[in-house]
Amino acid sequence: MRWAMVGIIIGSTVIADLLQSFEMKRHVVPAEDLRPGRWASVVGGVLHRLPLVIAICFMAVSFFAFMKLLSFADLSFAVPVTAASVVFETILAKLILGEEVTALRWAGAGLVACGAALLAA
Repeated sequence: MRWAMVGIIIGSTVIADLLQSFEMKRHVVPAEDLRPGRWASVVGGVLHRLPLVIAICFMAVSFFAFMKLLSFADLSFAVPVTAASVVFETILAKLILGEEVTALRWAGAGLVACGAALLAA
């Protein structure tokens, strides 16, 4: 059960972040639209952007799965092991989004993977 929750958390986090990045690169929100008086129009615009709506749903799944994981696993296990999403996101950012991933970023993702593996044991 514990590893199933970890899989759900990592999978939904990765999907949410990829969709969010994809959509935000397609439709950039100007900085002046982030002023408090214009938030309503920004939120309204978000609801018409299907990838962002789906990303929000996956973020909710990740959040509630993490809450469930914390009900039967230690925080010292849950946080490091779910950080493995960083590794998958780095790989998929390269493969799906076509982002350039430098050697330093690959090294960072590798260190995260090693740390998650050590703390999950």
